[in-house]
Amino acid sequence: MNAPTRGLRARLERLFGPTVMAYLLHLRPLEWPIMTAHFLLGTLLAVGGKVPLGAAAFGWFVFVVLMNGGTLAINSAFDQDEGDIGYLKQPPKPPKYLFHVSAAMLFLSLGLGFLLPPLFAWSNGLCVVMSFLYSVPPVRLKARAGWDVLINCLGFGLLTPMAGWGITGRPPTATFLALCVGFALLFGALYPLTQIYQIEEDRARGDRTLVIKLGEGLSLALALVAMILAHGCFAWGLLRSGAGLPWLALSLGGWLLVLVPWFINWQRWTPKKHEAGMYKALAAWAVSDISLLMLLWPKF
Repeated sequence: MNAPTRGLRARLERLFGPTVMAYLLHLRPLEWPIMTAHFLLGTLLAVGGKVPLGAAAFGWFVFVVLMNGGTLAINSAFDQDEGDIGYLKQPPKPPKYLFHVSAAMLFLSLGLGFLLPPLFAWSNGLCVVMSFLYSVPPVRLKARAGWDVLINCLGFGLLTPMAGWGITGRPPTATFLALCVGFALLFGALYPLTQIYQIEEDRARGDRTLVIKLGEGLSLALALVAMILAHGCFAWGLLRSGAGLPWLALSLGGWLLVLVPWFINWQRWTPKKHEAGMYKALAAWAVSDISLLMLLWPKF
C-alpha cells in the first residue's frame, strides 16, 4: 500500500472508527470506478449523451454500491482472507456482522432494482442470485473449477453493461448483445489473472478454482484464447453496425502487451508481480471500454 493510500485510510479510520471502517473497506470501493465505467458504457451506447441522470444515479447506487459492494463483502465474510485481495490491500479482519450487512445490501438492491425498467431489474436480480451462489456454502461456486469463471463472466462481463443499457428503457440491439458476449469472454481472460496471486490462500481454504486445477501456465493460455475470441465478437458487432475497426486494434494491442509477457515469464514472477499484472489487465479492460465507445459513438 503506497503512502497516500495509507494516509487516507488512516484518516478515514480516525473519522469512522475501526469497526465501521472495516465494513466500508470490505465493500471494496476502489472497484467502484471500474464497475461504474463498465456500467455506464451500456448507458452511453444506448442513448449517447442523452443520459437520464436521475435513473442513472439511482441505477448506479442499486447496482454498483448495493449489489457490487454487497457481493464483494459477502465474499470476504466467507473467505476470511489475510493477504491482499482484489482492490483491497492488507484487508482488516472481516467484522462480526459482515455477512448480515452484505446480505441486507443484496436484498435491498434486489427490491429497489424493480423500480427501474425490466432489463435493468432482471440483470441486477440475476447478479444478486449469483452473488449468493458464488460465495455462500454449501453451494459456493467460487470453489468449483469452471463455475467460478462462468459466474464472473456473466455477472461483470455480460450483465453489467446490460444493466447500464437497461436503465434507459431501450430494447437491446443485436450489435450491443454481441458486445456483451464479447465482454463475457473478455472477463474469461481477466478472471484467471485475479486468481493467480491468491493460489496459496485458495489452496489453504480447500477451494478448487479453475486456476488451481489448470495451473498458472494453462490458465494464462486460456486467458489469451478468451481475449482473442472476445475481440472476434467485438469485431463482428462493429462490422454489423457499419463501424470501422481501427480503435479495436488499440484494445487488442493493450491486452497483448499484458498477456504475452506474462505467459512467457510467469514461472519467474513472484505473487506480487502477478498481482501487479492483474492491475495492468484492468487498465487494458478500461482501454477496451473506451475503444468500443469511441468506435460506436453515436452510431446506436
